[in-house]
Amino acid sequence: MASEREDFSLSGPLHLTCINWTNADHRRSVAACLVQGVYIVERDRHEKREDSQALAPPWWEFFHFKLLRQLVDDADLSIFGAIYEYKPPTSHYNDSIEQSPHYVIAFRGTLTKGDSVSRDFELDVHLIRNGLHRTSRFEIGMQAVRNMVAAVGDSNVWLAGHSLGAAMAMLAGKTMAKTGIFLESSLFNPPFLSAPIERIKDKRVKHGIRIAGSVITAGLALAVKAKNQNQRNVSGDPFAALSAWLPCLFVNPADHICSEYIGYFEHRKKMEEIGAGHIEKLATQHSLGGLLMSAVGKGSEAEEPFHLIPSANLTVNQTPTEDFKNAHGIHQWWRPDLDLHSKLYRYR
Repeated sequence: MASEREDFSLSGPLHLTCINWTNADHRRSVAACLVQGVYIVERDRHEKREDSQALAPPWWEFFHFKLLRQLVDDADLSIFGAIYEYKPPTSHYNDSIEQSPHYVIAFRGTLTKGDSVSRDFELDVHLIRNGLHRTSRFEIGMQAVRNMVAAVGDSNVWLAGHSLGAAMAMLAGKTMAKTGIFLESSLFNPPFLSAPIERIKDKRVKHGIRIAGSVITAGLALAVKAKNQNQRNVSGDPFAALSAWLPCLFVNPADHICSEYIGYFEHRKKMEEIGAGHIEKLATQHSLGGLLMSAVGKGSEAEEPFHLIPSANLTVNQTPTEDFKNAHGIHQWWRPDLDLHSKLYRYR
């Protein structure tokens, strides 16, 4: 049985009848709806809703997108992504059309119902272990990104994803950025693999924990590099090559899965203000857990955590929310009444 949130006519942003692609709210809303479209395509498959019974098409057709291709997981045949092409009618052409995407590659997150549950949770475990890049689902998605960029050019391709799908899009974006290709990306509730320090109410305690963490992480990073320097060449600053990529991150402070991005970027700024920027510049590139595993020979220091990025346009949804489910949901991001705060963080 379909839920109200699956039906675009009941829960979609029906007010967006004409998209201004220079408007950040419009861009965010459309990207979120395209991701929702991937969720509903897979739900349609579960429920065997076809043709006129399918609920997914309005989530992209309302904005004049065409579904070019579904991305299918080879392990369970679930649909985890989609490639959309923007095909607006001539009557909808306006001055902002040059800012529109030609193609959007969108990835859904974890589903808690249906045939794909076990595979999704398996990938969540790979994510926690920093091994998402070694999964066949990511390889399929990454190849789709490479093929589209090669076919139509990087300026014509956008990435979008939510939760696990945001991790997929982030990893794909980082992979392309390392080759000098910077794709516009909308990442909704991207997972940050760390203790949720941001949830601590006392600002002094929170700041103290972050400073201690930075000092320990930077020291351990130097120790690991010294240990490995005879085995391989140690690069100077791997973040520098990625710093020009500015993905749009959308997070909710009540969502412990992604809220740590707020503190991650703000702490970097505060460390610079107190004259400890050189410590944070090293610490911000590493996760303490990954370094500890590398130090005891259980991991590779070269395998950088997927969730750590140098630069971003961070948007925080400060709208009061009822519970974690709403704070983590994709549906919040196309609401017209949000209390949003955006800030640009550039790594230097």
